[in-house]
Amino acid sequence: MEPHFNINRRNFVKSASAVALLSSMGAYGMDLIYRDKPWKVGLIGTGWYGKMDLWRLMQVAPVEVVALCDVDRHMLEEAARLTSQRPEFKGKPRLFSDYRKMLAETEMDIVLIGTPDHWHALTAIEAMKQGAHVYLQKPISVDVLEGEAILAAARQYGRTVQVGTQRRSTPHLQEAKKKFIDTGMLGKIGHVEICCYYHMRADGNPPLQEVPDFFDYELWTGPAPKRPYDGLPHRRWWRTFMEYGNGIMGDMCVHMLDTVRWMLDLRWPNRITSHGGIYVQTGGKSNITDTQSAVFEYDDFEVHWQHRSWGTPPDPEYPWAFKIYGEKGTLAGSVMQYDFIPAGDAPTIHGDVLYEREKYPGDAQEPDIELHAVPATRRHMLDFLASIENNTRPFSDIEEGHISSASCILANLSQKLGRSLQYDPVQKVIPGDAAATALLKRAYREGWEHPFKQA
Repeated sequence: MEPHFNINRRNFVKSASAVALLSSMGAYGMDLIYRDKPWKVGLIGTGWYGKMDLWRLMQVAPVEVVALCDVDRHMLEEAARLTSQRPEFKGKPRLFSDYRKMLAETEMDIVLIGTPDHWHALTAIEAMKQGAHVYLQKPISVDVLEGEAILAAARQYGRTVQVGTQRRSTPHLQEAKKKFIDTGMLGKIGHVEICCYYHMRADGNPPLQEVPDFFDYELWTGPAPKRPYDGLPHRRWWRTFMEYGNGIMGDMCVHMLDTVRWMLDLRWPNRITSHGGIYVQTGGKSNITDTQSAVFEYDDFEVHWQHRSWGTPPDPEYPWAFKIYGEKGTLAGSVMQYDFIPAGDAPTIHGDVLYEREKYPGDAQEPDIELHAVPATRRHMLDFLASIENNTRPFSDIEEGHISSASCILANLSQKLGRSLQYDPVQKVIPGDAAATALLKRAYREGWEHPFKQA
């Protein structure tokens, strides 16, 4: 199922440069969004998913890669080499170690941000100030008020921001929503469960080391608390520390909560309660929970989250998933499939993930690619570009990304404080709870300024 949008081609066929672009893009044909000149694009954070996002954008639109930025010189040079080998590649990108210098010295239409969570707010806001639209990875922030600042900046500067919660653009989940949610086949919905049981929590004890000369650890740390250096943190090690991210809640719950909110047209939860801790994987340095539950309360039902980074999943078919329970049936969904199980004797209706191996044969040669996810990301990029062209809100507009991200951050705060929380997004406080309100904005390291300004 393709996303629904209007593509602006008014001047495309009149332009010789556009004809050249069309020829150069070859077999991708009319799946592309065209314009008279390429989109000027930069990437901040050239790790695994930053490159994945850039390469998906290059597959669906004429792109000139003008800048790449990373504090790891080796990773930056490798990203430049790999990007230049892409069949769609155009440009001669300048390489930067400091995003501020990159944004000040290059003119870009679009900036992709694939940094760790603790850098999302400052990079996104500065990119928007410099005139760029932004594709921002989830969760959008490490604290709630960073998210409010990004949202305010997007509206102030009139920029389009698409958040990388691409389940909204996942073909088989769009199909499931249309078939079973929009038609009312589930009947009255009374309960929702979301979960992740992947063994994804790093739990090592690497020794302290000297910082290598190719890596700027001071700038990588930026506004976050600075840990003693024990190896390259951006090789997925950072995800195991709350100093830099939001744990498995921020990594995985944000996707499934966002999916359910999209499918059921939900906004902010009325109340959030969470419990958990480090119960089993106690041997390493990691300070994110290995076990955590959360309840997101809405008017008519609750959304229950559970993650464990150990043991076995209760349903091996759906280890990272949502299950929506209605009076007429249950809809289970994941990145790989969906099943609608009707009440009574009717057979289960099954749907599978869409792969595009024949359409994009180069995908199979890409190292570490998530083949099941790239069709969704390509559609997410198409929607992003169409929203820029038509001045409309994208599927995962920054406000939607903020609600989903902040709800997960609030769950972490509830788990930390041991009590339920109710967030007021208008006043930007937790009413009647000064201690919790103080945690909506965490202290930045000396030399860095938090972007949220109280009105």
